[in-house]
Amino acid sequence: MSATEALKAARAAGIHVEIEGNDLLLAAAGPPPVPLLDLLSRHKTGIIMLLRQLRTAWSSEDWRSYFDERARTSKSESGLPRPAAQARAFQSCVIRWLELHPATSEPDRCAWCGTTDTPGNIVPFGAEPIGHVWLHHRCWEPWYGQRRAQAAEALRCLGIIGEDTGSKQP
Repeated sequence: MSATEALKAARAAGIHVEIEGNDLLLAAAGPPPVPLLDLLSRHKTGIIMLLRQLRTAWSSEDWRSYFDERARTSKSESGLPRPAAQARAFQSCVIRWLELHPATSEPDRCAWCGTTDTPGNIVPFGAEPIGHVWLHHRCWEPWYGQRRAQAAEALRCLGIIGEDTGSKQP
């Protein structure tokens, strides 16, 4: 099950889900079922990303225009066939989504594995004005892969269809 499906299940159960910082806020007429709470907990990061995406000033039409413009440019300037141009356009959308939805974390805990460590073993990644993501060097690659997957899923929810085949480098 994906973050999107978990959020849909919560809404179908009458649970209103919002975000506050890096926390999920749930409102319901009665106590939510424990399996649903477990599902929301497992997909918390993805749900937060999706809800942040919905808050962004970019509408699905904005994303479609951005995607179409990138595909046209790749086709006309690079001479790529349409499928390759659309794949490149989707990669541009993934990168733009990541830029519009920066991640941050606390400096004493790795954002990927969740362990605390001594300073120097957990280092900041990114140059965000709102903060950094703190990770072990070995945790960056899986964390970044997850972020790209979240971006691709959010874009697909907006009707921008493609597959994330981008590099592991930001």
